[in-house]
Amino acid sequence: MSGHAVIELRDIGFRYDRDQVLRGVDLALEEGELVLVSGRTGVGKSTLLGVVTGLVPRFTGGVLTGDVLLDGRSIVHQPPRERAHLVGYVGQDPLAGFVADTVEEELAYGMEQLGTAPETMRRRVEETLDLLGIADLRARDLRTLSGGQQQRVAIGAVLTTHPRVLVLDEPTSALDPTAAEDVLATITRLVHDLGLTVLLAEHRLERVVPFADRICLVTGDGDIRVDDPHTILLDSPVAPPLVELGRLADWAPLPLTVRDARRRARSLPDLVEPEPTPPPTAEPLLVARKVTVVHGSHVAVREVDLTLSAGRVTVLMGRNGSGKSSLIWSLQGSGKRRSGTVHVAGDDPADLAPARRRTRVGLVPQTAADLLYLETVAEECAAADTGAEAEPGTCRGLLDRLAPGIDETMHPRDLSEGQRLALALSIVLAARPPVVLLDEPTRGLDYAGKAELARIVADLAADHHAVLLATHDVEFAAHVADEVVVMAEGEVVSSGAPRRVLAESPSFAPQVTKVLGPPWLVVEEVAAAMRARVEERRA
Repeated sequence: MSGHAVIELRDIGFRYDRDQVLRGVDLALEEGELVLVSGRTGVGKSTLLGVVTGLVPRFTGGVLTGDVLLDGRSIVHQPPRERAHLVGYVGQDPLAGFVADTVEEELAYGMEQLGTAPETMRRRVEETLDLLGIADLRARDLRTLSGGQQQRVAIGAVLTTHPRVLVLDEPTSALDPTAAEDVLATITRLVHDLGLTVLLAEHRLERVVPFADRICLVTGDGDIRVDDPHTILLDSPVAPPLVELGRLADWAPLPLTVRDARRRARSLPDLVEPEPTPPPTAEPLLVARKVTVVHGSHVAVREVDLTLSAGRVTVLMGRNGSGKSSLIWSLQGSGKRRSGTVHVAGDDPADLAPARRRTRVGLVPQTAADLLYLETVAEECAAADTGAEAEPGTCRGLLDRLAPGIDETMHPRDLSEGQRLALALSIVLAARPPVVLLDEPTRGLDYAGKAELARIVADLAADHHAVLLATHDVEFAAHVADEVVVMAEGEVVSSGAPRRVLAESPSFAPQVTKVLGPPWLVVEEVAAAMRARVEERRA
């Protein structure tokens, strides 16, 4: 693109202790473009965003070199609060950033801090409510909103100050597929209609690639590569299933949308479809009957029956607010049930002391940091091994599989979102409980990390554990699920084999299913069918 550079990074370097995170980075963002930041977990994507917003190094420590220019003027020494109305930032957890009680108050707060005239504030609040399609939410308590609604309010609260640049860190990581599409459509409209410049980091590239003008790939050696999506994705180590399918079939240029890929798919040879594998009969490890969970006057879970069996991975899906987390906590025993029964090896987890409960049912919550309380990664791993009566090094071995190379002297709170999740997972899995519950375990994980998590989940199942995994990540679900259970408004609305349940829902169908139709789920199946065809011809 050739145009006016709104914001420019010049020869940016950032060092944290002895670790050089960024070196010699040059990046110019133009008016009205959306730049997607991608790369492996922990390579410095959030650091790059923090340099633009001013949060790095002011709130992280470390040494920053180089310059940041906005409209040609250096802002590198300007505190974040003084550039907040020019560079708006929305972090990974919108709820944590809210300061008011209602939607309308939150949208007005930033302007109040800037001393905006009341009549201007009123007009901008109305404009923003309409722009983001949330006018009906104006009086709602922020805590009662769904994840997608909260994300749009967080973006709106930044937009009312009329920033030149919007910086978003994993804006769809906690959202169901439909809510994610709504948020991305909103962001794209801001780029196209208002000329807003957007810098956006996201691990789930399949969601964002179709909207991106350019991709900034953080390489891991402190450098970046910036180019159009087709060029970057030709050999990028992180790529969505659609691109993997295009690479496999030698399509050029690579398809970036399902529509493009469907047109190309006509050129694929006839392939033998994957055979459905009947589920093996397995011993039930957790049996839940008529489970009902109530929060205040809200019925979060309504008379749900669920059986988790040894050797099987059950994936729990549904929109934000459908009751998945409430069900998971009630199965683990910490979450109170209004009624119903849960049994694991003859005991109700709710009746067990916490230490004993952990040996029966292991739970990794959505906010993985809740499990981390010690000063270093090494201490967390050692405590996990001791608590689980596992061999020393067990927890660290799991961590190295999920997120290799983490410095054991680091404080857990200084890890990236994906690294914290990997550590929490390792702590829970070190105890090898017969039933493992994972709530949104792929948040912040890149494709390599998710592939490793899939292998760990498969190993657990092979070792006769029962795994229940709640996720919005349809691609991950397609890889790991033996059974899919879909919830809506606290009830189970669909359950069964992933080839049937995922394929029959437009929202939850993975990209390969959208392109080739059922029963295809993942690229690996297509690759195997293509290899079989080649071998057949040779024979």
